[in-house]
Amino acid sequence: MSSVPTYSTSPGMPPAPRQRRLSTARARIIGWMLLLVLAALALLTLVTWQLSVDDVNRRMDEALRSEIREFGTLTESGIDPATGRPFAGVDEVLNVAITYNLARPNEKFLGYVDGRFAYQSRQQAPVLLANDPNFTAQVATVREPTEGRYDSEAGEVRYLAVPVRLDGDPRHGVIVAAYFADQERQDVNEIARLMLGVGVGTVLLATAGAWVVAGRILRPLRDITATARSITDTDLSRRIPQRSDRPGDEIGELVNTVNAMLDRVESAVVEQRRFVDDAGHELRTPITIVRGHLEVLDPADPEDVANTVELVDDELGRMNRMVSDLLLLARSEQPEFLRPEPVDLAALTEAIFDKVTGLGERDWVLDSVARVEAVLDPQRVTQAVVALADNAVHHTSDGARIALGSDHGPGVVRFWVADSGVGVAEEDRERIFERFARGGSGRRSDGAGLGLSIVRAIAVAHGGRVTLDSEPGRGATFTVEVPAVAAPPHGRHTEGRR
Repeated sequence: MSSVPTYSTSPGMPPAPRQRRLSTARARIIGWMLLLVLAALALLTLVTWQLSVDDVNRRMDEALRSEIREFGTLTESGIDPATGRPFAGVDEVLNVAITYNLARPNEKFLGYVDGRFAYQSRQQAPVLLANDPNFTAQVATVREPTEGRYDSEAGEVRYLAVPVRLDGDPRHGVIVAAYFADQERQDVNEIARLMLGVGVGTVLLATAGAWVVAGRILRPLRDITATARSITDTDLSRRIPQRSDRPGDEIGELVNTVNAMLDRVESAVVEQRRFVDDAGHELRTPITIVRGHLEVLDPADPEDVANTVELVDDELGRMNRMVSDLLLLARSEQPEFLRPEPVDLAALTEAIFDKVTGLGERDWVLDSVARVEAVLDPQRVTQAVVALADNAVHHTSDGARIALGSDHGPGVVRFWVADSGVGVAEEDRERIFERFARGGSGRRSDGAGLGLSIVRAIAVAHGGRVTLDSEPGRGATFTVEVPAVAAPPHGRHTEGRR
């Protein structure tokens, strides 16, 4: 077996030029996957090759020592096993030792006498070490057992040289057991090359598989891109196809999240368009009224001037209230809209009742109060309940009964205003909470139609809702229901857009 070339341990191909850098997500995924596969393959090949080479080296060293021990066993008696007579000289010792030991493949035995080559085993060798003067000079005159390595024309040679002496013979002998290490490692090299070949095939298969898998994984991202490109300011209805709805699927969760975001964007855009259209229409009316009266104004008539000024002032006041309400609705979407704090509901309900009794000559009744503490914005809740009471005043006559109260349930608190007016028709129960909406023939108002929208915005900002219980001709009960602890900003905004 032989040494694995240095290039086999490289974790990948040479780096590509800058202009060929991978730019797409799919290519980057494949590039990283291949880098990991190549690194793992290189590490596996390197470790396997190194362990195999170490094992071969260990076996060669052990074999050399074993051969020398056999030489010692064969010659320590000083008797030639072939003739049964004592050795006549060092040369006979070397000859017998080399003759009686059969060399393994890639192994060679050599004998030297007084620094000159004398004998060698018959085993074929890649090069003749006996004719190599440098090797001869390195081993032929050693005075003690010596292990070493020699770089021959055939590669590395691992050897063990042991001096040999015989009583009565002044000559100095050396016996050498040598291994051609590169040739002995050839099998290891072949295995390493085979592993690299299989690894290349594996990388090619992994590339094809990674291309397909990455395409499937990134398909939702392509769908997101295609959907985003297809959305225009006039068409927000497109959604990303849901290809997987398995729990824990990150891509599926991404698709659901983006689709939910598109739903919110579409709702917001639709609401904005309707809001702009309605606001433009509502603001256009007082402007038209003011302009029309100013165009026919007779400056010489003091009474006409006074009446026109009064009308213009009234319309400007109405426009001011409308703009203030619009700004309030816009601020209701912001986190700082609420300032929650611990509140005694009984005290808050009684304070609100004291305020609303001045809205009109009605039969005001405080039904009940919730004797509990809650965390909410008392000013916004007061604003909502006062708006409901004002709405009740506008839809009842003098002396009509209007009841107000509060109570609490598991995790929620409620404030209600009940009137004895004409009630709300079935078809109007949802519409009256929309911006600029007004009741039907049964409930009319000269307002801008933002009061109940503000009430709902305040309830939603708390994480709650507004409900209506009404029958035409039997009055209406509006209830603001909010959590005992106001919802965090993100939670209430999400619910407000559903």
